[in-house]
Amino acid sequence: MRIGAHVDPTDPLAEAATRDAEAVQFFLADPQGWKAPKPREDAEQLREADVDLYVHAPYVINVATLNNRIRIPSRKLLLGHASAAAAVGAKGLIVHGGHVNAGDDPAVGFDNWRKTFAYAADSGGFPLPVLIENTAGGGNACARHLDALARLWDALGDYEVGFCLDTCHAYAGGEELLGLVDRVKAITGRIDLIHANNSKGAFNSGQDRHDNLTGGTIDPELVVAVIRAAGAPVIVETPGGAEGQAADIAFLRDQLGAAA
Repeated sequence: MRIGAHVDPTDPLAEAATRDAEAVQFFLADPQGWKAPKPREDAEQLREADVDLYVHAPYVINVATLNNRIRIPSRKLLLGHASAAAAVGAKGLIVHGGHVNAGDDPAVGFDNWRKTFAYAADSGGFPLPVLIENTAGGGNACARHLDALARLWDALGDYEVGFCLDTCHAYAGGEELLGLVDRVKAITGRIDLIHANNSKGAFNSGQDRHDNLTGGTIDPELVVAVIRAAGAPVIVETPGGAEGQAADIAFLRDQLGAAA
């Protein structure tokens, strides 16, 4: 099982070495902006590295919304990030599930996801796996609760879609972690990546506030149990910089090794 962390994008391989990480996740552009990613001078080095790479799409992307001024640029930006992520040898592009606005028909949001994959298919399809991530908040979210996730997967049935399970988002979103992997796989058939995070917020608080694995409001053993059940690569998106994340990675290796 490959374990790593979300790191600064300037030199991801150096960040991996600092944390003794086997995988890293990073942004290719401003996560709060709409600018397309630029080619990286270290692309060849990244492709050849013995570190698994994952790219997180910008937070502004929301392909589900009925707002054309957000949805259409979101589709284009997602495809652009997919191409840029493939160019550095990333194993997947993670994107949040998005939402519709209050009063909008959720069914249209799910169909907008379908149209996003159809839009990509018109230009040859996404060049690497797109991993939709569950989110913590919002009553109109497409991937907060499992019933919504089931509707999303039904809408995307004609396409190959991956899933990223965030433990903080699930807990803060109101989903019990005990048995969660089986419930998710019954819908998606797969879990491609785990975002292993504890939560500063309470259960069902809707708060997307990550904490280190031995802190927060989630029993760390539950996070470990999710990882063990999923059997997927792990990225910690926890605070404390290199020191805090290295401690979280070491904690997971110790717990998972002890259980093996």
